Parts: sequence; C-alpha cells; structure tokens
Amino acid sequence: MTTQPSVRLPVTVVTGFLGAGKTTLLRELLLHGGQRLAVLVNEFGEVGLDGALLRSCGFCPEEEIGSRLVELTNGCLCCTVQDDFLPTMQQLLERADQLDGILVETSGLALPEPLLAALGWPEIRSRTWVNGVVTVVDGAALAQGSVVADPAALEAQRLADPSLDHLTAIDELFAEQLECADLVLVSHGDQLDAAGLERIQERVTPLVRPGTPLLPMERGGIDPALVLGLAAKQPDGSAAEHLSADDHPHDGDNHDHHDHTHVAMESVALEWNGELERSSLEAAIRRLCQEKGIVRVKGRLWMRGKDRPLVLQAVGPRLESWFEPAPQPHAPGVELVLLGFGLDRHQLEQALIQQP
Repeated sequence: MTTQPSVRLPVTVVTGFLGAGKTTLLRELLLHGGQRLAVLVNEFGEVGLDGALLRSCGFCPEEEIGSRLVELTNGCLCCTVQDDFLPTMQQLLERADQLDGILVETSGLALPEPLLAALGWPEIRSRTWVNGVVTVVDGAALAQGSVVADPAALEAQRLADPSLDHLTAIDELFAEQLECADLVLVSHGDQLDAAGLERIQERVTPLVRPGTPLLPMERGGIDPALVLGLAAKQPDGSAAEHLSADDHPHDGDNHDHHDHTHVAMESVALEWNGELERSSLEAAIRRLCQEKGIVRVKGRLWMRGKDRPLVLQAVGPRLESWFEPAPQPHAPGVELVLLGFGLDRHQLEQALIQQP
C-alpha cells in the first residue's frame, strides 16, 4: 500500500443531544458511505452502549475493530481535550494511509468549540482538515416545541460525568451546538409534515450561520456525500485522481431545500482551463453556499507558478482550502463538483468561472 503522508485526512464532528439520532447516523455512514472510516465515540453513564451498537454493525473486518473504533468513556471530550482527544487522534493518525476519514461522535453535552480548537493544534492540523460539524436535532421533539425528547436522561448524563465544568442550560447548549454547525440534520423526518418542518426551521434558522443547510433524514439515512464529502482513496491507498460524483443535474428544477422530506440531491461537475484568482473563487463559493442552496463543494484549482493544486472543500458556510500533491502536472484551471438543489449549470459557471 502506498503511503502519502502529505495528504491530510478529513475529520467530521457529529454533535447533538442525547437521543437526537447521532449513532443511527454514524451506523449508516459507516455501512453505506463507501469510505474507510475510523470513528471516535464519546459517551459515559451507560458505558459502551453507542460503541457496542457500532461495533456490532459490521462496518469493518473484526480484526480492524480495535484500530478503527475508539471509545472514550472517562468524560466529556470538550472538557478533556488535552488528556483524551489529542492522544487518541494521534493514535488514529498513525494509520492515516489506510483511512479515508475520521468521524467523532460527541456526547450529548459536548460543546463543539474546544474540539475544533484542538483540531487546529499544529500536530493535528498538519495531518487533518475539518470536513464539517454536523449537528443532529430531534425532529419529533422540536416539532412539539422541545429541544430534547428526554430532558431527564440528558440531566442524568450530566450527573454521570464528574469532569464536567460547564453547567449550561439545555436551551443554551442547544444554541451553542447549532452555532458551530456546518450542516443540520433533522431526525425522524418521516414523522414530520410540512407544518412541523416549518416550525423546526423557524426555531433553528436564527441559531445557525447564514448558508447552513437544514435537511431532514429518516432513520439516519442521508446521502453520504453530504456528510463525508465526495472522494475516497483508491483500493491501493492512493488519493482518487479525479473528482467524482454522480453527475445527474436537473438544471432548472426550482426546489426549496428546506421543504425536502425526502432529500433529492443534484450534482453538477464543472471543469475549465484558464487562470482564476484564488480569493475571487473562494468568495464566489462562499456566496453560492449562502444564497443558492449549495450544500457541498469539492474542487481543485491549478495556478500558474504553483507545483501543487489548491484543494477546495466546502460544506454549508465552512470553506477549507490547502495545497496538496496531485498525481500529475496540470495547466492552470479548475475542476469543481457541487451538490445542492435546483442547480443551474449556466448560473454556476457564470458565478464561479466567468468572473469579472
């Protein structure tokens, strides 16, 4: 297997209250995401429950379980970052050449900010990038006006962890988990009618950053590309040479992405040879994600005088970019894959490529 130490590994943080549907989502991603993933689970109280559910789902060969599923049960990660999270990440990164990404499932009481700050530490950031923070909310509870279905269970979880130094009220914690979100997934989407979904949207939208998608899901089912991104490694361990997505755009379809009980994703692949300015392209991507229902963007920009292409990854309002080795030299140009709703290829080309 070919090792590429200079290729950074995506880390996806899945947060949300106890019972919101985080573990169900993880099971679906591990089984159907088409990627080789390691998963770090943070839980306490009923020790090992989430880990056992993931361990038994058969997402990887039995002999790999010990190195691909890590359970931390000695405290909330946001309070034990230096003692638990950082050493565990370093352990997982020892086999980065055998993985496509890492999933981190936080406890129901976690504040995402300390984890994001830890991912910015030089020894971690040089080998990873933040793919996104996915906040799972309980659609059935929210439709009834509550942010959590079982407040007593959440309080029991709080009392079970002696390391907690934050006693945040439930509503405040809910707001903080949403403030960090790059993507919000609403569980129990099959139980929601249009009115219920509208109530959830009204509750959540003021708490998230502009451009953060809000999508319903049913039993953890969601297009894995929305959460994990669009590329995995080849069987020999090398990075995928070409960006890929099922390119079946429905140009001209005019859907509001908040009204999709059953998410119907569309993708458009764009490729253009010529010189583009990095800052202008990044600004255009951010603008599209905020205004045009673009959920994810993956791309590479080749610039004159640069030996390596600039990798572009966006989910909701988060845009990450860095230079990374490519299999072969390339003339100045760009290739992009965009996922969203009601995508119009001509408008996207105008906004991204044919810039003034």
